[in-house]
Amino acid sequence: MLLSGSPAVTLAVHQGIGTIRLDAPPLNVLDDRGRDELRRVVEQAAERPDVKAVILYGGRNKFSAGVEVRQFATLTYSEMLPYALRIQETFTAVAEMPKPVVAAITGFAVGGGCELALTADHRVCAANARIGLPETTLGVIPGAGGTQRLSRLIGVSPAKEMIYTGAVLSASRAKEIGLVDVVVPAGEVLATATTWAARFTGHDRHARGDASRIRLRAREEGGN
Repeated sequence: MLLSGSPAVTLAVHQGIGTIRLDAPPLNVLDDRGRDELRRVVEQAAERPDVKAVILYGGRNKFSAGVEVRQFATLTYSEMLPYALRIQETFTAVAEMPKPVVAAITGFAVGGGCELALTADHRVCAANARIGLPETTLGVIPGAGGTQRLSRLIGVSPAKEMIYTGAVLSASRAKEIGLVDVVVPAGEVLATATTWAARFTGHDRHARGDASRIRLRAREEGGN
């Protein structure tokens, strides 16, 4: 359990790479505090000139279980809307980061954790990890932009199948359908993500910004 006063999300910068670490054991659930800290850290990474690329990382054994969706089961739409809007805004801030972002997925990335991974430009996944959107099995739907991002990434039909069934996929299956880009042994996830991010640390910041705008335009028009 997260100790009072301990940060749920941190930013560490080394050699041009900013690692955004989710640190809210045992599941890295993004509650109100975690969501707000993630937004703050993402904004810091976007603004800092010494950060050239970003890694999203939840630790050696887990990425994130997202939000505690069971809390929404008894809420009305009007009660749930403010929270949904805030988490959408936070994840959009990641997706619109003017720097390359890689998700280093270990253990599990489910629900909002999967939606967070979908905001990245590249996904490195541990061979023993699981990833998916099980919200429908709990009586709610993905609410942080994951339905749209998933459809753009893997196609409408496969995305519908995942969302309707609430399937949680193995790393190998996720790789087959294009949900993740690279599958590596669990102990190599962070190193592999770091190698990917390091490719961009020498790039001109204006060129990175232009590339990010092209990337966002492609996403809006239905690309990946």
